[in-house]
Amino acid sequence: MSSESTKQATLYRMVMAEQVCPYGQESLELLKSEGFEVEDKWLTSREQTDAFQEQHDVETTPQTFINGKRIGGQDELKQYFGK
Repeated sequence: MSSESTKQATLYRMVMAEQVCPYGQESLELLKSEGFEVEDKWLTSREQTDAFQEQHDVETTPQTFINGKRIGGQDELKQYFGK
């Protein structure tokens, strides 16, 4: 079985009681529309989001990883798919 059969991505996005990031939701929908199986990782607190951003040296969420490589935020993801 080739690894091409299932396209997988990991998406880290803010999903909090008081706020669901619209960019994260759009990134999730874009990945699914491109045929990806998405591991949807929710950052559910400001502290968790800040720690993620520090760990990955990024200033924003969402962040998408495909095959272990960071693609970036929503704008970079759109560029990755030529949109």
